[in-house]
Amino acid sequence: MNLTHLLRTHGFAACAFALVAAGCTDTPGEISRDAAPFDGIAENAIIDVGGTEPFWALRISPEGDAYKAQYSAPELPEGETFSVIRFAGNNGLGFSGEWAGAPVNLTLTPGECSDGMSDRTYPYTATLQLDEVTLFGCAHTDMEPFSEGENRP
Repeated sequence: MNLTHLLRTHGFAACAFALVAAGCTDTPGEISRDAAPFDGIAENAIIDVGGTEPFWALRISPEGDAYKAQYSAPELPEGETFSVIRFAGNNGLGFSGEWAGAPVNLTLTPGECSDGMSDRTYPYTATLQLDEVTLFGCAHTDMEPFSEGENRP
């Protein structure tokens, strides 16, 4: 039975079911498409993200059913606040929004991260895309703090 025949005789729903069923095989060596979304960061967690060279910071916090982000940098010490949408992928968490008419995308991935300037170890790596600028940093939450290095006073 081919795709054209399914569409003509059984309509779009039957065709869609056939395509979905065909894509649900667990053939060795293939990537599974039915993995659960990342749930390592609680929906009510406050997330602090930061990077060096250039210095920047971003705080994501829940606000009702939505999320707000506050971006700050040395040239913007008071910070700017804007709305973001949260979405979970298979291996991390993302937030997207718009600030000053430009797209903003933040990706958080579990894994030890060092800011290179302190003895702190953070539980997440971060990539922040501000329009056409990509910044790299580390992140932690109020529920999963960074850890201090052994050499700190």
